[in-house]
Parts: sequence; C-alpha cells; structure tokens
Amino acid sequence: MSRVIAFGEIMGRLSPPGFQRFQQAMPGSMEVTFAGAEASIAASIAFLGGEAAFVTALPQHAIADACIADLRAMGVDTPHIVRANVGRLGLYFYEKGANQRASQVIYDREGSSISILSAEHYDWRTILAGAGWLVISGITPAISRNAAEVTKVAMSVANSLGVKVACDMNYRSKLWQWEPPLSARELATKTMRELLPMVDMFIGGLEDASEVLGLASAGSDPGTIRMICKGIANAFPRLRYVAMTRRIGSSANRNEFGGMLFDVENQEMVWAPQLDNQPSLYVIDDIVDRLGAGDAFTAGLLYQFTTQNPLVLQRAIDFATAAGCLAHSIEGDYNYVSRSEIEAIAAGDRGGRVSR
Repeated sequence: MSRVIAFGEIMGRLSPPGFQRFQQAMPGSMEVTFAGAEASIAASIAFLGGEAAFVTALPQHAIADACIADLRAMGVDTPHIVRANVGRLGLYFYEKGANQRASQVIYDREGSSISILSAEHYDWRTILAGAGWLVISGITPAISRNAAEVTKVAMSVANSLGVKVACDMNYRSKLWQWEPPLSARELATKTMRELLPMVDMFIGGLEDASEVLGLASAGSDPGTIRMICKGIANAFPRLRYVAMTRRIGSSANRNEFGGMLFDVENQEMVWAPQLDNQPSLYVIDDIVDRLGAGDAFTAGLLYQFTTQNPLVLQRAIDFATAAGCLAHSIEGDYNYVSRSEIEAIAAGDRGGRVSR
C-alpha cells in the first residue's frame, strides 16, 4: 500500500437545512461542515482504509482546530498542515437544488491562508518522502496566483522524487479571477496547460475537457469520450492514465452516472458500470447531496491504484464509479461509505435493500 498526499484548500461549508433557499434560512440556523475537493479525496481514501495525508494552510484559531480534528477523525494524517498567522478560513455556501431548480454555490474564499502563503512555507521534499501519489485539483490554482505557484512547485518536487501526480480538473468558472483582463476560461486554460505536463493521471469530466482544454464535445457517448481521452493523452505525453466521469442530469434530483479509465500506454479503455458488456450508467433517482461525488470517484480510483497488486483496470474503474454513485446518497462532501458497500454495488447489488 502506498501513501497519497492531497494538497488543497479546506473550507467551512454552510448550507440551509433541507431544501430551503438562502432567503428562507437566513437569518436563522445553517448546517456547518468542512469541505474541499482535495480534503474530500484524502478523507475518502482514509475512510476506506488507505493511507492518506492532507496538506494545506490554516489560520491559528479554534475553528481551524476543529477542521483538523474532523480530518483526523476520518483517519487522515495532518502533520504537514501549515498554521499561519495570516489569512482566514475560506467558506462556501451551498443551496441544494430540487427538481428543475438548480443548486447554487457562493464562494467566500478571498484572503484565505492557503491563497496567501508562498511555496517556502511547505517542505515538499519532506512531505512527499515515501509517497506514491500527489493529488491536486484545478480548484486550488484557481483561487490565487500564489496558490497556483505553490501547486506548481509541489508537482515539480513530486516529479523529481518519482512521486506520481494525479490531477482532478474540477473547473470552477467563479474562481478563476486573479489575472484580469483574462476571462475565467482563458486563465484556467493558460494555467492548467502549464501544470498538466507534470501529471501522470488526468481525472475529469467532459465539461473540464471542453472548457479548459478546448476539446470539442458533441455528447457523452462512448465514442466521443474515447476521442477526447486520446486527444488529452496526445496533448500531454507524460500522461499514463486518463479517467472520466459520465453524467446525464434530467433534474437536480435525478442523474445518471458512470465512469471510464484509459490506459494510454496499452491503449486499453474500460468502463463502469456495464450492461451486457457495454458501457452503461447508474440511475440515481433521489440525490441526497451531489457535492463530493467526483471526489469520491477520484478517491476510489487512487485507493485501488495504491492497494491493488497487481493492478486490474476493470476492478479499479468498477470500484471508483460505484464509490462516486454511492456518494450521491451521503450528506456533506465526505463519502462515509465502506469498502464492502462499494464492492457490493460494483458487483451488481443496486437494490438498496435493508442489510439485516
């Protein structure tokens, strides 16, 4: 089993109870949890029994202490979290959608500690010593020029140490604002194209590929996805694997979800779930909380890559996609789902029957 190091921002997540709108809930009570793409990945890996550590920068106060304690309760190692005397804990506000009303996210992250601290505050050679993977996302480079530079340094050190790098693209148009007059899409494209040559595994969705990499998407069918994966691999020769989620949404409550994994060297592409040996999708009729499903997919994939010996691609994508599917049933960003539950779904048990 090899260790996964996740680097990124962790925030407070504030949500109205149930399906209330912001205007209904405030002034009043809000549900508070901790969240962040890379933190969710580390938490999910650790909850499954893998080895994961999370690296970030947080201010010196009791709420940040609670944030770290929450990660430790999930089994995540936290000794390399930098405690800063500058900056703040970032926040985001999440209003759940229902039926044809879309969910809404409002970010309040400017001036967070991780957006301010420079690369010198992180001892990356010590942090990455003995690690198997470094996982980053396209979210942290989006929050500030400084955070983008720290991400770049971390990836460069990982490359020099032989630590593989996984990048979950996670394009967030509301965040890429730190270099006017470039648009969000232009800045994301410019920045991520500088980082992707250092990446061994690309993880994303069709929107990431079309919005950031400029690869045209004419649908979510297997043929289109195959073409896009090969386009990504050709653009960034270091890549060994390309993984993608497939999502079709008919409402805020009902989605269809699937995944695929492309082995670039062997030109092998595997899909999950499958029906009659053909790519299929999980039908999710009553979504509890969509946020964190992509992180659960990434965590499931990295858990398989760091615990399987030898690696079986089909088993890895089956597990990752089932993890992402089940994450839709969990409140909050962290995927409190066991390995046995994921394996049962991957094996075809989708009825949701009571376990007695």
